[in-house]
Amino acid sequence: MLSVERVSYETEGKCILKNVNFEVAEGEFLVIIGPNGSGKSTLAKIVMGILSPTKGRIFWNEKDVTDLNVTERAKLGISYAFQASVRMKGITVKKILEIAGGSECAEKHLREVGLEPAEYLERDLGGELSGGERKRIEIASVLAKNADLMIFDEPEAGIDLWSFEDLRRVFKRLNKAKKTLIVISHQEKIIELADRILTLGNGNLKEGLNGLK
Repeated sequence: MLSVERVSYETEGKCILKNVNFEVAEGEFLVIIGPNGSGKSTLAKIVMGILSPTKGRIFWNEKDVTDLNVTERAKLGISYAFQASVRMKGITVKKILEIAGGSECAEKHLREVGLEPAEYLERDLGGELSGGERKRIEIASVLAKNADLMIFDEPEAGIDLWSFEDLRRVFKRLNKAKKTLIVISHQEKIIELADRILTLGNGNLKEGLNGLK
């Protein structure tokens, strides 16, 4: 279980998050919504350890991970897919998937996100890939890690309609497999898959679609 306790975050004199409290049960599919600039990505990065909260604590399976870095949290079973995928020149798609989960799963997870392995395995992640292709490869790498908690920051961004249906199937499978999911999304067809929805606004989380005031 993930527990976020009284987390605040300030930067350049601006308060982004204010005493945010929530829990995510094992196997729960939680979607966080809210307007652009409300701090959704900031919150996701704090859970992953990319950013450190100004105040508050983060617990994962009853262990205080607040002071642990990204690598340490990853070893404990937390993974994260960025909103904007990072270019990594000199690393092939095959290599990044093998690092994430071993050679035996590379082709499987590429197909799961709608990419043909023969066309992508040897391509360079810093090369001529579209934003949508990089996004799907990053999602495939998170799937390959098979972490206990998977965080996806606007996974629908930059992908086409056909790929979006693959994405919905991925989330349905993960939910059925009782993986713990936190998904930040604006997409109604992803939101409707959630076990629970939280809305972020004015630095605070509120339960449900209508929690934002």
